[in-house]
Amino acid sequence: MNALEVGGLTKYFGGLPAVHEVTIEVPQGDRRLLLGPNGAGKTTLFNLITGDLPPTEGSVRLFGRDITRIPSHRCSHFGLARTYQILTLFPRSTLEDNVVFALLGLSPLRFNPLRRVRGNAELQAQARAALALVGLESKAQSFLSETSYGEKRRLELALALAQKPRLLLLDEPLAGLSTEERAQMRVLISSIPREITIVMIEHDMDTALALAESITVMHHGRVVAGGDRATIVKDPRVREVYFGH
Repeated sequence: MNALEVGGLTKYFGGLPAVHEVTIEVPQGDRRLLLGPNGAGKTTLFNLITGDLPPTEGSVRLFGRDITRIPSHRCSHFGLARTYQILTLFPRSTLEDNVVFALLGLSPLRFNPLRRVRGNAELQAQARAALALVGLESKAQSFLSETSYGEKRRLELALALAQKPRLLLLDEPLAGLSTEERAQMRVLISSIPREITIVMIEHDMDTALALAESITVMHHGRVVAGGDRATIVKDPRVREVYFGH
């Protein structure tokens, strides 16, 4: 069974197609890179997969389940998690509380307005375990404002992993990081268990190729090439997209 099947996915904004008839299959356990220049439609495709945007046409199947019209807040219940190109964190809360808030979306506690969330031992333990996965357990009680940009990026990965996803979408997880921070993030992504399928957007081709096993290249909202690393590097369509020849 494939982890993800996107069939003829299309999204128009007015009369312009941001994503046009995209069809992709991602096997379970794959490390898939979604590559393409700015404006290629990569993040829009992620938003269609997660339900942040409704498609104009096409379908999305997650482990065989049709999730095309399922809103984003419910997709996590079916094993889908993502990070965002722009950080989406709670700046006045601690790192632990940020993870607890993410866990709350999957917990029955969200339906109980009388149950205290802060101080819940089970949620706190799960949050600390998620922070430990990204090397931030020692900063659990630090406020977000006291952390570096690289630590914020790692925190966002912790939020996604805390939801115990089966499919993880990473939207430019290395963006804005220093050389040292990029190396740390590469190690973290490489250490994610194989039972979690990963689809990642990244602009740095050298870094991304080192992490990816298969690659889908987009340009002007369409898929223009696909295959393993060796195939993509030699593909003349990819050279044309990136180098103009």
